[in-house]
Amino acid sequence: MKVVIIGRKVELKDSFKALVEKKLSRFDRMFDDNAIANVTVIVEKERQKVEITINHNGKFYRAEDTSQDMNESLDKVLHALTRQFRKNKTKLEKRFRQGSLDQIFKEVDIKDEDEKEYDLVRTKKFPVKPISLDEAILELNMIGHSFYIFRNEKTNEINVVYKRRDGKYGVLVPDDI
Repeated sequence: MKVVIIGRKVELKDSFKALVEKKLSRFDRMFDDNAIANVTVIVEKERQKVEITINHNGKFYRAEDTSQDMNESLDKVLHALTRQFRKNKTKLEKRFRQGSLDQIFKEVDIKDEDEKEYDLVRTKKFPVKPISLDEAILELNMIGHSFYIFRNEKTNEINVVYKRRDGKYGVLVPDDI
């Protein structure tokens, strides 16, 4: 797995970079050489944020954490990624090398309480009408949800507009692989 480490508003020490690569190496068993791990460290005032995004064959695995210590944030992010993998173990085993997940779970102590099936309580059908992006954002704000599915009137594709944590908006657009 290739590791790319980026520091925003901070000059990262070589010792931290080595630590990141060492800790991410435990995921090497799961991913082949095509996987790319992007590690971004952002420092703002007293907060140090670590984001890790792993891209493997078009699938993304992502976690982030903010704390006052960069190493603590790194540990929490790696723990969160491991929890994500463990929670979805049976579904992910089809994508990863056989038995690679078991080895990682032995290294990290995670309780089985995170392992539960999805609790799907409702399926909802609704018409998806062609509208503009501006109309979709308006509809999103009107219904008070965090996302809104619509058919883009320009492309005639299904898109999702969502409200980001920073209050701005994003659009999910399907991409042919």
